[in-house]
Amino acid sequence: MKIPVLRIYTIGYLIFLYAPILLLPLFAFNDSKVIAFPLSGFTTQWFAQMWADEQMFNSFKNSLIVAGSASVLATTFGVFAARASTRYNFPGKAGILGLIMLPLVLPEMIVAMSLLVVLLAVGVPLSIFTIILGHVLICTPFAVAILTSAFQSLDRSLEEAAYDLGETAWSTFRLIILPLVMPGIISSLLIAFTISLDEFIIAFFLGGNETTLSVYIFGQFRFPAKVPAIMALGTVLVCLSICLLTIAEYFRRRGIAKTGAKDTGGFL
Repeated sequence: MKIPVLRIYTIGYLIFLYAPILLLPLFAFNDSKVIAFPLSGFTTQWFAQMWADEQMFNSFKNSLIVAGSASVLATTFGVFAARASTRYNFPGKAGILGLIMLPLVLPEMIVAMSLLVVLLAVGVPLSIFTIILGHVLICTPFAVAILTSAFQSLDRSLEEAAYDLGETAWSTFRLIILPLVMPGIISSLLIAFTISLDEFIIAFFLGGNETTLSVYIFGQFRFPAKVPAIMALGTVLVCLSICLLTIAEYFRRRGIAKTGAKDTGGFL
């Protein structure tokens, strides 16, 4: 009796979770400015309207700059933190790692307001740079989690063998460790890029006059005539996010298979 109930609950939950995403392409190709059923017909005019929007492209360019910079910086910090946490023991290790992972559990509204107060207090003008700072703070815990798994799966004997053969700590890290964890690094870059591209609250608080794509989308919902074009843009973003997450999952599994470790779960 319990199995059918659990199955019905699971199916209902998945429908509730993914139905809004599935509705995006329906309304994106619907020949009506009103987002409602019944559908009026098939059209691609909203995609043409989206591509003709210069403000959207400027916002997208800003988002690419922010997401690219944040993903590289967060992954770099993640490599250092993951390497230190899996290879060395030092005083305050648990507390330091806890502080690094803290943004995962803090409400983004609190993080954004705190950053805004601090940046204004020290006189830093709001710009793309401040958005990057905020996104690095948010993305670094995800990078650390992914890369910690990659470093933990390494065979320590390979590193010791390199030392025995005369390699230095830096050359061992560059020639042995980095190639083995490279799938994890690529996965971290893609996940951090996706998170930064979709993030809204920090970009809204710290952007000043610079608009990212998420802030632009939020602003366009004030104009009902532009909502169908936003649906078209949302469809493109969903497809892009799925592609990035699929590639990230591929490299994560490739890294696990490369080290011979057991796969205990993933993004997909």
